[in-house]
Amino acid sequence: MAARPTWQGHLKLSLVTCPVALYTATTSTNDVRFHLINPETNNRIRMVPTDPDAGPVERSDLVRGYEVSKDEYVLFDDADFDKVKLESTRTISIDKFVDESEIDRLYWDSPFYVVPEKGAGLEAFAVIRDAMKKQGKVALGCLVLRGKERQLALEVRGKGLVAYTLRAHDEVRDAGDYFDDIKTVKADEDMVEIAARIIGQKEGDFDPADFKDRYDDALREMIRAKTKGGKGTVDVAEPDDTNVIDLMAALRSSLKGSAGSEKKAAAKKPAAKKTAAKKKAA
Repeated sequence: MAARPTWQGHLKLSLVTCPVALYTATTSTNDVRFHLINPETNNRIRMVPTDPDAGPVERSDLVRGYEVSKDEYVLFDDADFDKVKLESTRTISIDKFVDESEIDRLYWDSPFYVVPEKGAGLEAFAVIRDAMKKQGKVALGCLVLRGKERQLALEVRGKGLVAYTLRAHDEVRDAGDYFDDIKTVKADEDMVEIAARIIGQKEGDFDPADFKDRYDDALREMIRAKTKGGKGTVDVAEPDDTNVIDLMAALRSSLKGSAGSEKKAAAKKPAAKKTAAKKKAA
């Protein structure tokens, strides 16, 4: 496995433990990235840590500080953080099991692959994994990751587990702060029915491969154009807001358009091949 683990420790269920490693399940290596450039010199800008009095300093020499009052800090180095010992710094201890539907989707955060380390702990990992699969539950535990204790939700996926960090309760804003001011509007039942039919015509299976980052593609195209000396501009007109007066007309046109698109897609599908072999007469 080429990737380096984000975390290594133990997975624990009651008295059963096994060594595991966590690997980030997502990547951003394919994103278009930019650097800050001085247009007068075309030099890349380097962010250099600077002390107002001493000037530039080495990042490796710096320590972290907690501000207790204006310009007054309590200092912490790596040895100080090592003194904070919690079980979750080296162990993911499963505390309880819940149904996945009990966890509001607002709380789900970053996914990690949980992989057993080679050796004697492999069987213990298989026992925990298969028991979770049999019960159809999501496991909850805690982990210290990147200097912060996070709650985890672990679910079975194939031969391994996927652990999602869960946002803390105080990290999720109350929806009422934003939705309570939305004025109550009674939608026309006929319009709702047509909109529901449009939704029905657009039903399909979720395939992440269908999604293409068009903005990223446009940036790459602009980069190619600028590399060749062109301007590489991309113009896209914003849609007009739908007025209440023509809302019904827009819905009906959308319904007809969706139906027409479905017929064209069905017509493009190749006909099922007929079986060439014929049954012999008895």
